[in-house]
Amino acid sequence: MTIKHREYQAAHIDELSDVAGILLETYPDARVFAFFGAMGGGKTAFIKSICSRLGVTDMVTSPSFPIVNHYVSKKGQNLYHFDFYRINTLEEAYDLGYEDYFYPGSFCFIEWPEKIISILPEGSIRVFMEERSGMRFIRF
Repeated sequence: MTIKHREYQAAHIDELSDVAGILLETYPDARVFAFFGAMGGGKTAFIKSICSRLGVTDMVTSPSFPIVNHYVSKKGQNLYHFDFYRINTLEEAYDLGYEDYFYPGSFCFIEWPEKIISILPEGSIRVFMEERSGMRFIRF
């Protein structure tokens, strides 16, 4: 089966919310999303828009130092936001207990998934972000 990716562009941060809605509508049953892109490419901003769409009222920030942030939606759903940029080995993800997050059915948003590509759950949605000429391009 060949999957065609769709590409969306956002000129302003406010437009990320529209793309977040499309992502969630396109993959209504998905729970693990892996975000690929350069440093400063808008991954955290996009995840913030997705969390807002899912009813999170907590402040969504990059989990660069804690590696994982936990948010709760208005409906009581658990959402986990990972930033694996600072890990050096796959064993660090094992030590974190990644299975406890990835497999119970909670939303998981992963920045720098290339660091843990071999342990991403089957069916994870891969989101590619790129900035070109001042525009953010998002492909999934």
